[in-house]
Amino acid sequence: MSGQVPVAFNAVVLSGGRSSRLGGTPKASLQLNGHSLLDLTCHAAAAARRLVVVGPDEVHGATVRAQPVSREFVRESPPFGGPAAALAAAVDHLQGESTPWLLVLACDMPRIAEAIPSLLTAAVDHPESSAMAHDGGRDQPLAALYRFDALRLAVQEIHASGGAQNLSMKALLARVQWRAIDVRPGSTADVDTWADAHSLGVSGIAPT
Repeated sequence: MSGQVPVAFNAVVLSGGRSSRLGGTPKASLQLNGHSLLDLTCHAAAAARRLVVVGPDEVHGATVRAQPVSREFVRESPPFGGPAAALAAAVDHLQGESTPWLLVLACDMPRIAEAIPSLLTAAVDHPESSAMAHDGGRDQPLAALYRFDALRLAVQEIHASGGAQNLSMKALLARVQWRAIDVRPGSTADVDTWADAHSLGVSGIAPT
């Protein structure tokens, strides 16, 4: 991936949700071809300079594939404050970074590696704006490559206006200039239910 497009980026993987529609089974621990979804997502972002995982640093069933960048674990406070709060925690963790781009991925998209090259190409073609995956008629804010300076400013403004807990991603990104980028169809399909998991070939032990 890094050999195709010369883009310097850090990455954030969001893995700390409640997984309520999976009965509380962590999405990060679900398996595809013998690897956890957290592991697969981190591996998809392995060309990042730094890789931040927002969520518990121990996930039952998750494996650790060898990759050239170690994982830095952080957690939003309080936990389960929503994806905007989780992303804000990661941006705060990377506050002093000069790396221009931040790849943001939810951990529940098993085919996300197929979407990343299009986002990186968009960063080269249109470096003035962030790039958000567009797949199946939907924009995916948790499958996007953001200009870090714009995202950092947005998070600062949110903190100043009351914080990011339970804030929508739409509200967090209101001042971030981005363009929708068509990615490979199905590459951002996510796992919200056990039916989704089955359709994507993902396995896990449902709670009894």
